[in-house]
Amino acid sequence: MSMQRPRRIFLTGFSGSGKSAVAALVAAALGWRALDTDDIIEERSGRSIPDIFARNGEARFRDLEADALREAAGQVDVVVATGGGIVQSAANRRLMADGGFIVCLEGRPEVLWQRLRDAGGSATERPLLAGPDPLGRIQALKTQRQPFYALADYTIHTDNLDLPQVAEEVVQAWRRLSARAARDPDRLSSEPVGTPAEGGSASGGEAGEGICWVNAESARYPVYVEWGALARLGERLREAGLSGAAHIISDDHVWHHYGEAALASLRQAGFEADSYVVPAGEASKTLTTASHLYEWLASRRAERGHAVVALGGGMVGDLAGFTAATYLRGLPLVHVPTSLLAMVDASIGGKVAVNLSEAKNLVGAFYQPRLVVTDVSALTTLPARELTSGWAEVVKHALIMNPDLLSTLEARVADLRRLEPEVTTAVVRRNVELKAQVVSEDERETTGRRTILNYGHTVAHGLEAAGEYEALLHGEAVAVGMAAAVEIGQQLGVTPPALVERQAAVLASFGLPWQTPGIDPERALAAMALDKKMSGRAVRWVLLEGVGRPVLRDDVPPTLVRQAVRRACGAAEKREGHRG
Repeated sequence: MSMQRPRRIFLTGFSGSGKSAVAALVAAALGWRALDTDDIIEERSGRSIPDIFARNGEARFRDLEADALREAAGQVDVVVATGGGIVQSAANRRLMADGGFIVCLEGRPEVLWQRLRDAGGSATERPLLAGPDPLGRIQALKTQRQPFYALADYTIHTDNLDLPQVAEEVVQAWRRLSARAARDPDRLSSEPVGTPAEGGSASGGEAGEGICWVNAESARYPVYVEWGALARLGERLREAGLSGAAHIISDDHVWHHYGEAALASLRQAGFEADSYVVPAGEASKTLTTASHLYEWLASRRAERGHAVVALGGGMVGDLAGFTAATYLRGLPLVHVPTSLLAMVDASIGGKVAVNLSEAKNLVGAFYQPRLVVTDVSALTTLPARELTSGWAEVVKHALIMNPDLLSTLEARVADLRRLEPEVTTAVVRRNVELKAQVVSEDERETTGRRTILNYGHTVAHGLEAAGEYEALLHGEAVAVGMAAAVEIGQQLGVTPPALVERQAAVLASFGLPWQTPGIDPERALAAMALDKKMSGRAVRWVLLEGVGRPVLRDDVPPTLVRQAVRRACGAAEKREGHRG
């Protein structure tokens, strides 16, 4: 027997997301009544919210809020706008889930603060925003509450929508998804996985075994790193508040190994899952392929709340992410990286792009995923060359950020190359933590902190473009690029000779190259001139003063660059030693 739709809709989300106004519009569309828990509190107590906070404190307000929610939950045919912190109580979430449909209205902190200012919001009206830095307070509170907001049955990102558009999406979600969601009244009762302690930081990996958190300026999201994580893919999407349809984008190599398992996990969790498979390789990462994906999503009647699941390596992540970022002004993106390179680098941080013939990743965006599910066991089916390529980014992270990780790589290279589960999972997780740390500090490369991740990439992207994205794998190009960077650093007196030797040795131990004969150095130099890492007309170089001590330089002489690139391409006399 099919269940009826719930006759209560609860709107959750931070202040400024438009809950009260949207509740009124949704109620009018359905012929229901709009309620607001803050209004109920003020009416029953005869006092304003700021007065309750000032005289009785937040704890008393939360008690009154729970009473107001119980009153609202006892009625039918109502749309209830709730307070921003109401979801932190498991009892409140259970009350809303039992016979109700919960929709979270999301927004970036900057957008929420702008709306509050435009509406005349102040510390007097919103006591929790008191202090000299309201935006910083919004960011901190939103980070604390985000895991609870993510438990909603449906989430709407409101940044680029007007109120009627948000209301229409609420109505459509209720009609399409609420009956199925209501089958489980306990779905919001438990604490979300990896919830940080109140007031605590959630960047890095302290939030629980197997999970790291990225706290980017525009979004906070979990990265699950486990051996065998793919079996719980559907469950993880549900925990993140996703529901409805999930559109998998993959390539033909990865799909052969993991496609059916991904579909099965999603369908078991109640998702309507389908797939689009592209040919493997960078040649698929184009605007033409993206256009085909748009047509496919349109044919599947994809909606703004439907998830795009990127199942594959870095190419698939870039392509699927670019498609998700640009179709319908943004669909929720889920990364399921299957290559080492994607696990430790490409899937984290929100860079998505496609290539042009002139250079790599020239058309793209910053677009953060909703979550990342990393199954480290997927590395066991990688071709040997691709696995070797991925170690380049792991070595890079160690060189620029973490001496202890570099020592681990040197000591455990044999175990890592044969993918011993425990040490491999630990090293992948540590790399995710390091990347998450940098992205959390500098999402859009505005402070210079994230630029350190480009170590070796200036030359690497030039080599890839000169090879038409077919001659080299990305990690191979990065290894050669790092060799060029230490050569330049040594010539400038920045990089000590001992570090040059140490880098060469660790790259060689993982089977990575330091030269790529056959690439035209002039074409590589021309592609480097188009590189995204330019400042004005000068290329910004990441060089090493020591392990964990990167520096940025934009004064590298062109003659030195040409010499290094020619050597990287095998067009100059080989240096002695280091035949990695």
